[in-house]
Amino acid sequence: MENVRHLLAGLRGRYNQREVARTLGVDVRTLRRWEVGETDPPPYLADAIRQRLLPLATIPVNEDAAFTFIDLFAGIGGIRMGFEAHGGRCVFTSEWNPYATRTYLANFQESTHAFVGDITAVDECDIPAHDLLLAGFPCQPFSIAGVSKKNALGRKHGFADETQGTLFFDVARIIKEKQPKAFLLENVKNLVGHDKGNTFRVIRRVLQDDLGYHIHWKVIDGQCFVPQHRERILIVGFRETNDFSWDDLCLPKTGPRLASILHPENGNELIEPPYTNGSKGKVNPKYTLTAHLWQYLQDYAAKHRAAGNGFGFGLVNGSGIARTLSARYYKDGSEILISQGTRKRPRRLTPRECARLMGFPDSFVIPVSDTQAYKQFGNSVVMPVMREVARIMKPRIVELIDPELAKQKSLLAA
Repeated sequence: MENVRHLLAGLRGRYNQREVARTLGVDVRTLRRWEVGETDPPPYLADAIRQRLLPLATIPVNEDAAFTFIDLFAGIGGIRMGFEAHGGRCVFTSEWNPYATRTYLANFQESTHAFVGDITAVDECDIPAHDLLLAGFPCQPFSIAGVSKKNALGRKHGFADETQGTLFFDVARIIKEKQPKAFLLENVKNLVGHDKGNTFRVIRRVLQDDLGYHIHWKVIDGQCFVPQHRERILIVGFRETNDFSWDDLCLPKTGPRLASILHPENGNELIEPPYTNGSKGKVNPKYTLTAHLWQYLQDYAAKHRAAGNGFGFGLVNGSGIARTLSARYYKDGSEILISQGTRKRPRRLTPRECARLMGFPDSFVIPVSDTQAYKQFGNSVVMPVMREVARIMKPRIVELIDPELAKQKSLLAA
């Protein structure tokens, strides 16, 4: 027990009690009782602290990896999975949500690097050296002010001022301190037009002018790989110029249909309670909409049609493509309802089908409630898109890691 208390004591000054409690999945009052010795903390807590909260500075990196990366705003690890598929090695992870943390650790069980909660509480100097920074950062509104006016007032400008108070600032300060060879940032498509384009202009100026990186950005629709219309912006940056081009992406012209991710319900799939049950793996009836909810959604759609609006539910079958899965899917499932024929009310996707809709393999563990699973997959990335981007980024990263290799390639090209 003393070892656990010693580890908890070592967290003081780096995290507040709320952050520690949230990351460990306990109540703040419980944490306080452990710290003062009123109750004994469970022995397994020591491993949880080492994995999730201790900085990585002294942990050795796997030298056999093609490249190393850190995973910021990690969610459930979709970006990480894509880059691990091409030989990358994660050396640091940050995710503040305790439920997402639970899912992440259930699928990436290791004790070789730190898993921290609130990245805003981490000193950038404590983050290990890495070749690549990955971040699916949330984009809060940026406060834009004229640089000339700030100069006249003697106030600082650039990312230290214009992005302060946003989570992009934490990405920028880490890039500035650690100087990774490359980065990949992911966000919603609307980032490009947010605040009439001002937000994206600030981001580009910070990455290019303040931090000195050469950036490339592209909006990619995930329906190339999964039966879902899901557009996201990807911003790739390199510390040095190279021949990176989005034209090297191999994006299928025709993607799969919903039938490819739905439970077949014919006995050809392993039963996975609570999603499916019975000898033929029928979808649990709990995913079928109640009569009340189905009537409400129909009335709501009719009301907006009469008003000339396009709001309404999205009813699809196996031959279709789904709308974008959102984090609010747990509320009523209205954006993606699966038809069960005219004699039966439609149903929601199961969490396993949501995982497939995002390109996650069936081996991906879902240890949380349906509500949390819907939120997590709705906030995640289309993993095969990340894997394809990793494929075209890898050779450029490796060249920066090994300049001699880059020199030999240049001579061959000449």
